[in-house]
Amino acid sequence: MTDPRKSSPATEADESAEFEAGELESELAEARRRAEEYLNDLRRVAADFDNYRKRVARDSEAQARLAAESIVSELLPVLDNLERAVDASEHHEEAQVAEGVAMVRHQLADLLRRRGLEEIEAEPGDAFDPHMHEALSHQPSEHPEGTIAAVWQRGYRLGDRVVRAARVVVSAGMPDPEGGE
Repeated sequence: MTDPRKSSPATEADESAEFEAGELESELAEARRRAEEYLNDLRRVAADFDNYRKRVARDSEAQARLAAESIVSELLPVLDNLERAVDASEHHEEAQVAEGVAMVRHQLADLLRRRGLEEIEAEPGDAFDPHMHEALSHQPSEHPEGTIAAVWQRGYRLGDRVVRAARVVVSAGMPDPEGGE
């Protein structure tokens, strides 16, 4: 007879396998729990980020709206003065109307200057800078080659950013005295 307290090697192997299987099942259950926890954390972070993105978009739209309202409110007096100039053109001399329009232009330029708008320097004889100037043509002039020969339209920048490049004619150097280029 065998002693029930003693087990055979086969029984020990079965018990060991059952123990390992139980241990693996508990590890698997723990890993699934952690994976579910991580997935829930990821979902919360994704929802938080989506809410953040929407809030930033709303704030950006609100800021743009406020900026537009601010500039429009500053431009309204200029518009009023232009209307007065048009009305005055029907009843006054041309010189007075021209003076009024010049005053309105000064008012508008001053408002834009206060808002940070600066004119880009562009005078005949100045060096051509492709970052600040747009070349409309290239022709002979009394100015050295590669410099500005004429300015067709003023350019402006807002801070470091070019809003509109100055449109210029670039000099090709002195014209050929024999009539050719």
